[in-house]
Amino acid sequence: MFSDEEIMARIILKLFKHSKWGASHTSFENLKKGFSIRDLGKGGAKRVDKIGKDMIRSGLMLSKPTSYGLEVSLNSQRSQEIMIILKKVFPDFE
Repeated sequence: MFSDEEIMARIILKLFKHSKWGASHTSFENLKKGFSIRDLGKGGAKRVDKIGKDMIRSGLMLSKPTSYGLEVSLNSQRSQEIMIILKKVFPDFE
């Protein structure tokens, strides 16, 4: 089972690999994709939603409300902090 910090790092890694910084957005619903429900433990996909909303509140992710749902991207102004989180959970990350 993943900890909250590992889930946060995996969300960041997913957005990072797809170059979702600043004006390049993806749907908030896409954050759940790629997680096995078994690995998330109690709460399942709702846990990913909660962590995603916490990341928006803390400023790690930017949100953009649209007519078809909420879009999110990584906050480029907090890139140093984002890289520290990634390297903490994934030491081999370059």
